[in-house]
Amino acid sequence: MSRRRIGFWYRLAAVICKPPLLVLFKRDWQGMEHIPADGGFITAVNHNSYLDPLSYAHYQYNTGRVPRFLAKSGLFKGGFVGLMMRGTGQIPVYRESADAAVAFRAAVAAINKGECVAFYPEGTLTRDPDMWPMQGKTGAARVALLTKAPVIPVAQWGANEVMPPYAREKKLRLFPRKTLRVKAGPAVDLSEFYGKEPTAEVLREVTDKVMAAVTAILAEVRDEPAPAEPYDHRKDAVRRSRARREQQAAERARKLDEQGVKLDDQAPKTQEDEGK
Repeated sequence: MSRRRIGFWYRLAAVICKPPLLVLFKRDWQGMEHIPADGGFITAVNHNSYLDPLSYAHYQYNTGRVPRFLAKSGLFKGGFVGLMMRGTGQIPVYRESADAAVAFRAAVAAINKGECVAFYPEGTLTRDPDMWPMQGKTGAARVALLTKAPVIPVAQWGANEVMPPYAREKKLRLFPRKTLRVKAGPAVDLSEFYGKEPTAEVLREVTDKVMAAVTAILAEVRDEPAPAEPYDHRKDAVRRSRARREQQAAERARKLDEQGVKLDDQAPKTQEDEGK
């Protein structure tokens, strides 16, 4: 089987979702020629809004190659959403579980059957203050090395202007009418890594190369330079925690100073001090 048929459930999802997307948003779609016509492949997509899976899925659906997303297992439970997720063949991810590897095996199997599997390598909405892609996780790299399938970088912009991530008010900002921009680039050349042991270092190199391609395309879409280094949320969390502790220490020192108490007087006295 060289490619997955669109099928009833995907067509139903399109019937439901496409009309409001067509009415409410303008579109700027580029790079569809880079989506393989046949055979299994991976797309690596940046993530900056809860709305952008719909924007990207609309783009990819119109290429005739529907994606299979890796999605949180909770979305597959009862109800209409769960029914649609199962019917369209999405892949559940069981986080922090012994079953987490099942998702990657399912992704490999899907690609080997000629399907497209879409990864959000960041693993969550970007926390970069300027909405650039963060440092990616290595799941897509692992699947890419196992399958040697083409990895197509995809950048998108605009959904974040309609539904900003982490906004205090969870509401759509529909007016003025926004443009949903999606652009795919040529497959990332990962041949230098084929045959290598998939160590943590190799997987990090592959991931960084893929994310660099996604970021470069996003820079073209946004028409502005990308940062020299990807945002690392973990390092930033450590930095902010250190800054918070330093601020708290400075505040305590200020309050003691206002009370006329010297910091030296707060330290425990030694036996030598007591004998003076």
